[in-house]
Amino acid sequence: LKGVGPGKDSKEAVEWFRKAADQGLAEAQYNLGLMYHHGEGVAEDHKKAVEWIRKAADQGLAEAQHKLGSMYNAGKGVQRDEKESAKWQLKAALQGYADAQCDVGVNYAAGSGVQKDFKQAAKWFRKASEQGDANGQLYLGSLYYQSQGVKKDNITAYAWVTIAAANEKERAYRLRSGENIPTPKEVRGSIIEEMTPEQIAKAEALAKEMIKKNPKLIE
Repeated sequence: LKGVGPGKDSKEAVEWFRKAADQGLAEAQYNLGLMYHHGEGVAEDHKKAVEWIRKAADQGLAEAQHKLGSMYNAGKGVQRDEKESAKWQLKAALQGYADAQCDVGVNYAAGSGVQKDFKQAAKWFRKASEQGDANGQLYLGSLYYQSQGVKKDNITAYAWVTIAAANEKERAYRLRSGENIPTPKEVRGSIIEEMTPEQIAKAEALAKEMIKKNPKLIE
């Protein structure tokens, strides 16, 4: 949802989104659902938000599929259902939607709606990471550090976490279970404790090499 502000602009946006949504335009259906979800231009109504977002999701709009999955996970407008959430997140992830790929990784890491599987978590975090998703990069680095789903490798772990930090998204990260996830800076501090100066230098060089090979790593 872009370019929509509060007040009259929001109300007018709702009118136009509704006209297009009634004609079956998926993006308009999704945006109208977001307006209901946030209470912009209309009274906040999560059930109506789900109704419109689902219409867009059923048409294959990845953003809508991702949002619908998030609403099932949060129990917004629908009864909370981890399996249904995981299903919609996977649909969006398979279309290459990075946020959804990261969420699918979280699902596997936390066993939310799917059987816990750290190898699958690493797979999906990597897909998101390669598109510059800072969350995925942090989680992937953490898996390398903790030897979950991948072989323990502090140099690779440090490199991924360094890239996550470069994306300037050091904030409170959480798994769906509600478990607090440290920031990239904090994770990197823990990894450093197990590394020699030579290994740190090698990890710094690896991070730079990775970015050079794939500039998309930095959003």
